[in-house]
Amino acid sequence: MSTPLVPPADESTASPSTDRKASASIRVALAFYAMLVIYASCFPFSGWHDNGLLPWTYLGERLPHYWTGFDLAANVIGYVPLGALAVLAMYPHARGALAIGVASIAGILLAMLLESVQSYLPSRVPSNLDLMTNAAGMFIGALVGEAMRSPVLEQSRLRQLRRAWFSEQASRGLIVISLWPLAQIFPQPYLFSHGQLLGTLSRWLSEWLETPVDLSQWLWSGLGSGMEHYFPAEVIVTACGMTGAVLTLLCQTRRQAPKAMLAILLLMASLGVKTLAHAILFDPDDALSWLTPSATSGLLIGIVMLAGLSFAPAVAQRRAAIFTLAIELLVMNIMPANPYFMSTLQEWVQGRFLNFNGAAHFLSLTWPLFALWFLTHSSHQAPHHTARHPAHHEP
Repeated sequence: MSTPLVPPADESTASPSTDRKASASIRVALAFYAMLVIYASCFPFSGWHDNGLLPWTYLGERLPHYWTGFDLAANVIGYVPLGALAVLAMYPHARGALAIGVASIAGILLAMLLESVQSYLPSRVPSNLDLMTNAAGMFIGALVGEAMRSPVLEQSRLRQLRRAWFSEQASRGLIVISLWPLAQIFPQPYLFSHGQLLGTLSRWLSEWLETPVDLSQWLWSGLGSGMEHYFPAEVIVTACGMTGAVLTLLCQTRRQAPKAMLAILLLMASLGVKTLAHAILFDPDDALSWLTPSATSGLLIGIVMLAGLSFAPAVAQRRAAIFTLAIELLVMNIMPANPYFMSTLQEWVQGRFLNFNGAAHFLSLTWPLFALWFLTHSSHQAPHHTARHPAHHEP
């Protein structure tokens, strides 16, 4: 039996005005973005100390004398998506003025809490001006979210396309996979080398114990870390990271979805973001510095792996994605720090992009964990009682 190219009749014929269902994708996106805001506001999570003042003392201080237009704009813009997602996430239980009010108050309370936490970080300065700009961004975002409610949630063709191309469990997965290109912004020792958890843990332990700690060097067990090891490591990390990410997308698609086009768009977006980030953070001449011989080899191997796995059943694709992402995490964390990459970082001055780089670092650090969370979620174990209807088949 051929597979229909449109959603099932009971879905596609539903009236837009009566399609008032909560969006799981938006609620997952809200949770992810809130974590980004929290991580960026507390980055780099080092040097915690008590300065002897109450954490909310900044509320009664005078407005700071030194500020820039960039700082004000960044504080406003950073909270606009949070406000919009908060309003859309409350649909259909709260709409209009009620949703705007609840979202604005929640955003103000979150901003107050994060500014108070910054009083314990030597690299951050709590500011009532930051609080006001964050609150303004939250309110603007809430207004934007309310304006987007009807075209996005009630009359959206994107929902029809999502039903036609992706499985029912894809709400979480689409958010996870949409973050993969953004995870390329933060500088990485190898192409697609996300989840370098041991490096972060080593730094935290070093500060806590007041002595250098390198967990990856301990795991390496003295086998050496010369150039001959970095080349195969980057090949493996690049190939497995690329394969795992693309399969995380493909295992969510239905039979009639343009899988090749979606995979190519995902890779082009990721490499495009990587190139632009290198040009901005380092130098325009370094825009393609990530395209090393080992990264090129990893890309070619990844393409070969995907060429075969793209025709596999969704269940097999999901398991292969789990396997390749686990390999990428393992190799990425047991390899000692690449001295060539560390020397490159010396040219990187974060400056006023500290919040932005904090969010980018959070994505680079945690993206494989989010992907594995989605790929191993219990929803994939649901009974396949709809198997006789191909359009409803789930991975």
